[in-house]
Amino acid sequence: MIPHVKLFIPGPVEVSPETLQAYAAPMIGHRSKSFQELYADLQPKLQALFYTKRPVYFSTSSAWGIMEGAIRNLVNKKVLCCANGAFSDKWYDVALRSGKAAELLAFPWGTPVDPEAVRRKLATGDFDALTLIHNETSTGLMNPLWEIAEVMRDFPGVSFIVDTVSSFSVLKIPFDELGIDVMLAGTQKALALPPGAALFSVSERALAKAATVPGRGYYFDFIEFQKNHEKNMTPSTPSIGHFYALRQKLAEISAEGIEARYARHRENAQIVRSWIKDRGFGLFPKEGFASLSLTCASNTRKVDVAKWIQSLRSRFQCVIDGGYGKLKGETFRISHMGDETPQTVRQLLGWLDECLADLS
Repeated sequence: MIPHVKLFIPGPVEVSPETLQAYAAPMIGHRSKSFQELYADLQPKLQALFYTKRPVYFSTSSAWGIMEGAIRNLVNKKVLCCANGAFSDKWYDVALRSGKAAELLAFPWGTPVDPEAVRRKLATGDFDALTLIHNETSTGLMNPLWEIAEVMRDFPGVSFIVDTVSSFSVLKIPFDELGIDVMLAGTQKALALPPGAALFSVSERALAKAATVPGRGYYFDFIEFQKNHEKNMTPSTPSIGHFYALRQKLAEISAEGIEARYARHRENAQIVRSWIKDRGFGLFPKEGFASLSLTCASNTRKVDVAKWIQSLRSRFQCVIDGGYGKLKGETFRISHMGDETPQTVRQLLGWLDECLADLS
């Protein structure tokens, strides 16, 4: 058996024993009445979390499958990819690899997407889709989704595709109210489920547009998802375990209360931010745009982050992240989403203090 090391990384996050037990429930046929009943039972609960009257689809893939699928389903002319971190940069690359015309609207890492820059680009009339990562996990930055949504209202012909992979269920993101066309989330972030599945919703206008776009493929064809949804099924064999785990998690969210869940994530974030500043580190993202899901800290003290993390792992059997991509060592990231509480976060920070003292 591999020793259990508790994860405070940005994903996968820690999965509770209760969720793992649900995940391990006996299999059922994915074309059976039992599965249809399970699928139907989850729908209203997922719609409540998405704040939508639209269907919520389930994909047995990482969120990247739906990110690529959204490009294949909704880009006829050209897609504008808003980028200010590793994952938003990659979405542009995915668009090009999908054979689509694409343009990068790039901002420095740690700097939010500027809504007025979006407006200027869309005003050219060159684009029929836009991609945005709400919470850029690589930099711990939360983009101004509401302000960008206001800009998008002036361009109804441009499909608004939003990745909420690491912000979904951390704060209210009202799909219908914001006028989003595709909103997607992964299971391994704030939902605190095992990785390997994604949830997404598609607006009525986007579904109608997808029907006119050639070359959608099959596995991520939105039309196939809708056809199967009408029968309480998925287009292809799903991960049954994820459905059971999701049912367990949705019950936990209901018991906690969604507003209490949002408040817990806000408190977790504030605790970590205060600790970062008190210890003489800096916040990497621009002030006012720090994530509620994780904190990305600038290593202003020039600590040996790798040694710090190794000490944490060996002494306390848990781990944080040492910075992503080109920020490795220059930053470190602490996840405080999912099932984490102010108590578990404070415990982690105490352990980090002890290990930091060892480096002095």
